[in-house]
This record gives sequence, C-alpha cells and structure tokens, in this order.
Amino acid sequence: MNIGNGMMKRIAKLGLLLMMGASMSACSKSWKEEVLLHDGSKIIVKRSVERGGRHEIGQRQPIKEQSLSFTLPSTNQRVEWEDSYSEDIGTASFLPMQLEIFNGTPYIVASPMGCLAYNKWGRPNPPYVIFKYDGKAWQRITLQELPAESAMPNLVISSPDDAAKQASHGVVSAEKIKKLNTGFKQPEYKTILREALKPGTRETLYSSVNCLEEIRTGNGWLSIGGFSSQKSYESCLNVCSREKVTAQNCPCAKLYKGDK
Repeated sequence: MNIGNGMMKRIAKLGLLLMMGASMSACSKSWKEEVLLHDGSKIIVKRSVERGGRHEIGQRQPIKEQSLSFTLPSTNQRVEWEDSYSEDIGTASFLPMQLEIFNGTPYIVASPMGCLAYNKWGRPNPPYVIFKYDGKAWQRITLQELPAESAMPNLVISSPDDAAKQASHGVVSAEKIKKLNTGFKQPEYKTILREALKPGTRETLYSSVNCLEEIRTGNGWLSIGGFSSQKSYESCLNVCSREKVTAQNCPCAKLYKGDK
C-alpha cells in the first residue's frame, strides 16, 4: 500500500502527541500507613502521591505532588503536610522518612529527592530537611532542634505509592513499613543520623552528600566549578550577573573570602 506524504506527517504528529501524553499525563494514589512513634504508640497517617511531568519513554513518572495528614492524639487537630511541584527542579522536593510527635508537637524528617533538590535545600549534611509544626504552619528547623529520641524512619521511604499495593485492609502496617525500609545502602535511610557524613567514602557511595554542587541560575543550574575557576572575586561576580544568579545564591563571597 502506498502512503502519501500527508498521511505520513499525520502519523508522525500522532506519534508525537502520544509521546507527549506519556511524558505529561499524571496519575495519583492515596493510602494509609500505621506509624510507630518513639514512645511505642501508633497513629494512622494518610498519604497521597501524584506522579506527572516530563520523563523518558519507558521510565516512571516523577513525584509531582504529595501530602500526608494525621490527627494529633492530644488535641484531635487534623494536621497536613504538603510537598508541591517545584519548577526549578521539575519535581516535588522530598522523600518523607519520619513523622514524630513530642509533647504534642509534630516533626517531619525528609530527605531531598535527587541532587537538584539537595542543592536547592542547601546541601544539608546529614542530608535531611526537618520541619516542626507550630500549631499553624510547618517551619524548617535545624537537626539540633530535633529531639534526640527521634531515631528511626517510620514512613515508607522509597516509591511510597507502591506500598499501597501491599496494604492490608487499606493500611500499611508498622511492621510492613519496617520491612520495606530495610536494605538501603544510604546510611541516612537506616537511622536518623546526628553526625555529618564524609563524601567520597565507600559508606556514602549512594548518598546525596556526593551530589555535584550546582548553583541555581536564571534558567537552570551551573556547576560550582563555573564560579570557583574564576581568577578573582570580581570575575566570579560577573558570572553571577551573566547567569542571573540571585545575590542569595551567588557563591562568590564564600569562594573568594580573601579577595573581597
């Protein structure tokens, strides 16, 4: 059968649309987890994940939006934590690892999801971003402000929406969560670390602390080498200006302390 040029163009256009649909469509899932707290008590946490955004054909869609919600046992207040899509990294930011409650105050420990998120959130070491609920909103706090009893991950960490398939009666049990979280090579996923990790070691081979340092520019990211290789502080500032790096993100003051 002889296919004309017009038909071939329409077929090609249809294929392109199908590929775009595969890369842009979104799917969402929600489930519940039984979370074991430090004092031995348990609470039920509702989690939801929406996947979507650009991805390679054959690869899974990244996490675009996610949330978790629970009821505070002491007050019956319903509390929700959300992680929204971020244009600068093209995904949501975190892998929630732990929810704890101390004296009626909730805390969340999360790990940046990928190297861009790790750079965006200041390259913390150990690689955690920690939030405390002040009764009205979640506030970021330092690791030193997290109570010492906060020791073990208690939320499903990796591909958490897959856990919904293994939920018994709609709830992933605390015992199942513990099993799902075993076997990680990253030390920061095995326990809540209190000391900084050393990049470049065998132990941290798969850890975020080995992520290449990148600086957010006006239209993307640029390796720190693009700034540290400059001959002077002024030359570094010119790079920040040319690449439209904000004053807050410009690394020149840190790199050229003695040249200012």
